[in-house]
Amino acid sequence: MRVLFATYAETTHYYNMVPLAWALRTAGHEVRVATQPALMDAVVQSGLTAVQVGEDHDFMSVIAAKADDPTWGERITTALRTGGADMDYPALLAFFDEAVETSAKVFNDPMVDALVAYAREWQPDLIIWENFTLAGAIAARVTGAAHARLLWGADAQTRIYNRFKALLAEQPEDRRRDPMQDWAAAHLERFGVTYDADVLTGQHTLDQAPQSMRLDVGLRTVPFRYVPYNGPARVPGWLRERPERPRICVTAGISMRYMLGYDPIPVSALKLFADADVEVVATLAADESELADVPPNVRVVDFVPMHALLPSCAAVVHIGSAGVVSTAMAYGVPQLTLVPDLWDAVVRADMLREQGAGLDLTLDQATPEAIRDNVLRLVREPEFRAAAGRIRGEMLAEPAPSEIVPVLEKIAAQR
Repeated sequence: MRVLFATYAETTHYYNMVPLAWALRTAGHEVRVATQPALMDAVVQSGLTAVQVGEDHDFMSVIAAKADDPTWGERITTALRTGGADMDYPALLAFFDEAVETSAKVFNDPMVDALVAYAREWQPDLIIWENFTLAGAIAARVTGAAHARLLWGADAQTRIYNRFKALLAEQPEDRRRDPMQDWAAAHLERFGVTYDADVLTGQHTLDQAPQSMRLDVGLRTVPFRYVPYNGPARVPGWLRERPERPRICVTAGISMRYMLGYDPIPVSALKLFADADVEVVATLAADESELADVPPNVRVVDFVPMHALLPSCAAVVHIGSAGVVSTAMAYGVPQLTLVPDLWDAVVRADMLREQGAGLDLTLDQATPEAIRDNVLRLVREPEFRAAAGRIRGEMLAEPAPSEIVPVLEKIAAQR
């Protein structure tokens, strides 16, 4: 069969798709990846066939425009954290109005027409689309392909959308308005196709989260195992040596660096590890003047693949990016999340804490002393390692990407 993966240009979200794409490829299926220009090189470097569709998104302009609104990030974070449980209909309507303007339109409008055109040309049997890339579902609806949404974290957006739909149904007819449906339906109408609710959620949801880190949102779900992929990688010589002391990874993550425009974990915060009996590997951007003050037990590098580093680590400090969280869970590493007011990082942090596999601080709370004290708790208190190991066991119990290929074949055959 022909399988088309669709994603907007976001490197780490694409990396999340690569193991499944290769599972389908090695099972003998034709696989292509449709994306915006900025991601083409990453697709090619992963060994898969890239198809350029549309123009690049400009999400950074959204970030810049919201810089003068100090409550924007907090509003999103709070809503996703609670699933909208404490929000009324007007508040949720405003939330989804903003979601359309700052997410759905920004990521999808530049590529949807070209993606539909390519799907009509290539005629895939199945389109697998990244969680934000609703253009993939639109292309599937237009061409009649089966389609599935691939998650990269807990499905917080469907949880809050379910809450909105429940309140929407209670409103008088003249007050009912669904911004997400209206946006998708307008695109479908241009292609002569009617709206269907699965355009927003997928006919099926492919979920890589372990059971205890999954949200039940009432959808048809195909669970499978997360397999870490961090792009083309070389293992540095120092990483081949077994650490003599507990190793701690400190990373801001690729996506967070890009979106925030800076490393939210300052190199200066590492100085307080000087007297601790640990080794610290920090993947942070630093200039020569900052490196001069780094203690001997701290190594600062610009990049090292997480799937190569984390198996040797006793703990990891990060900003809540889904890729780092999932990779740490895959290797049973306790996690300290420094939670930004950005998207759903707080949802993952809450779930890790509730499972006993992590601790978290807000960025305001994340003083160098607090970072050191909390990460040393993760290293010294065995309960955290035990809980992280249990989550790793859950992940290993899920079917590998190759094992769900027959399921995807059946989904495609039923279109």
